[in-house]
Amino acid sequence: MMSIYFTRNFQRGFGTFPLKGADARRAMEHAIDVGYRAFDTAQMYGNEADIGAAIAESGLPRDAFCITTKVLPANFPDATFLPSVEDSLRALQVDKVDVLLLHWPPIGGDVVPSLRLLDAAHGKGLAAHIGVSNYTSAMMRIARDTVSVPLVANQVEFHPLLNQDVLLAASAETGIPLVSYCSLARGRVFEAPVLAEIGARVGKNAAQVVLRWIQQKGVASNTMSTRPENIRANYDIMDFALSTVDMARIDALSAAQYRICNADLVPFAPEWD
Repeated sequence: MMSIYFTRNFQRGFGTFPLKGADARRAMEHAIDVGYRAFDTAQMYGNEADIGAAIAESGLPRDAFCITTKVLPANFPDATFLPSVEDSLRALQVDKVDVLLLHWPPIGGDVVPSLRLLDAAHGKGLAAHIGVSNYTSAMMRIARDTVSVPLVANQVEFHPLLNQDVLLAASAETGIPLVSYCSLARGRVFEAPVLAEIGARVGKNAAQVVLRWIQQKGVASNTMSTRPENIRANYDIMDFALSTVDMARIDALSAAQYRICNADLVPFAPEWD
């Protein structure tokens, strides 16, 4: 299945964590000017109103954008799930989001109840598409078998310093595409000289090489910056391709197995594949 993230120029997404207030609005303005049309937020980020205001003020039609938000695990109970989504829509100034994700698996690991509520949100017209985030391969299989419509994303940490071959295989098996966050490993990737070396040869910087690597792995990307020059550079990744040799050299960096979102940072993170 073709994910919405690989249609209408949405494969290059702009992430908004941890931006808020004026910082969020300025970064959004720069991103829209550059050409970004896919924007990622979440109830957890506390910036949905800022994202909604920036999109409304852009002057572009609503259907020019792909807006993704994510349901906070604290809102997974029956009594709060749908009302929390409706609150998100009001903050975003939209009648539905393009993509609604479950932000994390629930504590305890039983993903079925929240998946059924996600399915209900889609059925009520609150979201055009639905998906998950931070799901393991086993959870992806359960998700595929639980909801009534195809899932368009499992948003996960994805960068060259972390081997995610198990999730890539599960994506191929289940038809649930992967979407990256922490795409540049919060700057850690820049410690790898091979990225700058490849970049110098193809006329791009190391960040652009990483983002192109993600694209060629079949994964949509999210990046965040507040600097206009970086916002533009991170968008400018579609006019070159990495060779098979370059892809393999970058793949080799995953031996580091550097994971940002582990249980030390996120206590309710699942046991990763």
